[in-house]
Amino acid sequence: MAKYYPVFLNIQNKKCLVVGGGNVAWRKVCSLKEAGARVTVVSPEFCPELEKETGIERIQRKYGTEFLKETVLVVASTDDGEVNQMVYHDAVERGILVNVVDKPEFCSFIVPSSIMRGDLCISVSTGGASPALARNIREYLEKQFGDEYNEFTKLLAEMRRKIISEIKDESLRRDILQRIAGLDMLDVVREKGASETKKKMLEIISEKISMR
Repeated sequence: MAKYYPVFLNIQNKKCLVVGGGNVAWRKVCSLKEAGARVTVVSPEFCPELEKETGIERIQRKYGTEFLKETVLVVASTDDGEVNQMVYHDAVERGILVNVVDKPEFCSFIVPSSIMRGDLCISVSTGGASPALARNIREYLEKQFGDEYNEFTKLLAEMRRKIISEIKDESLRRDILQRIAGLDMLDVVREKGASETKKKMLEIISEKISMR
């Protein structure tokens, strides 16, 4: 099996192409949309979910290389193996990242099984060896990481902006950021809510500054 280099891509406002019109294609379209991509989906036919999906470009035609123009990432999920392989080879020729669903041998990248809690993303991959195992681990992690992580990451992002803008000492900044990200702060979120956690974080910031 190939070894993959883990990476999170910034595809905000970048063109991404999905070739295929079924439910799998729809799920791929949705995840690309959530990442802020400009999504084009090409297929002779579309499932009802894709027909109703908003904020995307639908082109009801067979795949052709012209659709790869200005594309940074392409996903092939048709039920025609020849078309999927054609997409793969066309993309590779043009230096475009490509994923053929459930065919790791025809992928320059693979999509991990992920859970999202606000800005927190936890991804699991077996490098294509066993997607079922990756899914089982993801389902286990979903029970361990609840919705409180959503609030926690929002608070940390807000505090990070404040600390970076107001504290010039890099060592002090690093110390404070490490402290407020402690799991005891997560316990405060669980027990007392976001507003009380924010107060606690601000107290910690003040205390750390006064100690310098």
